Amino acid sequence: MSDRLTVLKTYKLYVGGKFPRSESGRVYEVTDSKGKWLANAPLSSRKDARDAVVAARKAFGAWSGATAYNRGQVLYRVAEMLEGRRDQFTREVADAEGLSKSKAAAVVDATIDRWVWYAGWTDKITQVVGGGNPVAGPFFNLSSPEPTGVVAVLAPQESSFLGLVSVLAPVIATGNTAIVVASEKSPLPALSLAEVLATSDVPGGVVNVLSGRTAEIATPLAAHQDVNAIDLAGADEVLAKELEIAAADNLKRALRPQPVDYAETPGTDRMTAFLETKTVWHPTGSLGASGSSY
Repeated sequence: MSDRLTVLKTYKLYVGGKFPRSESGRVYEVTDSKGKWLANAPLSSRKDARDAVVAARKAFGAWSGATAYNRGQVLYRVAEMLEGRRDQFTREVADAEGLSKSKAAAVVDATIDRWVWYAGWTDKITQVVGGGNPVAGPFFNLSSPEPTGVVAVLAPQESSFLGLVSVLAPVIATGNTAIVVASEKSPLPALSLAEVLATSDVPGGVVNVLSGRTAEIATPLAAHQDVNAIDLAGADEVLAKELEIAAADNLKRALRPQPVDYAETPGTDRMTAFLETKTVWHPTGSLGASGSSY
């Protein structure tokens, strides 16, 4: 009896809730930390990036309009599904980052916990960064955070899974939609995460995952007029500067790359980075000697 051949996995992009190959038909080899071939990943093109923006914009209205509690339920569902595929992601993270099985398992556990952490924040961030403002006049003055819109996210290059989720989860937790550019060297955990998102009640288009050359994909995203913000976490210093210049054309919010220990508990910075503040003034009536009247 001959030895059974392994069924090799075909990795695909994730755009608009579907799993297309790159429109260019290109792929590139992904290797582990020792140079051993792992898989062929799609090499995304500028057209793939534009398609992802269209999908993200189409999904924005419903996702931003959903209740914060509902978004929290969806993010928690992602954590549930990851828990069930823990062994698969442990293998992929170990291969991608050259970690032992035990260390890779710890990274996966931290990543699952990170989803839960952001799921808990969805209906609390408004109370933390919004509220009533004191004004000298007969007005109510209320500030309320709202999602920025479509956000391009350049995933960290070295932290292929925990870092990826640490920059993606806060974007969608606050009602934005995202185009994720996976780690160029280690894209497989991100592409597998897309399979989890597709079965975790995350509406199609809320998260779109592209793999390939970071600079090649990020450049059209930074210049795209329908992208509202960009997280430059996965860009080096030279590329980050170029993308900031391109992003300035339509006044995108740009979160500069900075040293981050993704193992540490995150604060609210990445959530507030992609929120806009809407302030509403409402008259209360005239102020008389006895106080306000309505």
